[in-house]
Amino acid sequence: MKEILLNALACPKCHGQLQYDAHNQQLICYADNLIYSIKDSIPVLLECEAKPLNRPQPNQE
Repeated sequence: MKEILLNALACPKCHGQLQYDAHNQQLICYADNLIYSIKDSIPVLLECEAKPLNRPQPNQE
């Protein structure tokens, strides 16, 4: 994905910056813990299509 396009994209929920995961062809919003897919080189930036980002939780001891 081109750098100029990445700079223009924002999370549709919080309007924050998205991180590009080239290996999995997805855009990640760490603020909302959401993953947006990229299909046929087109980002699918619909909140209803986003998947939750499963990040390990810190140990609560």
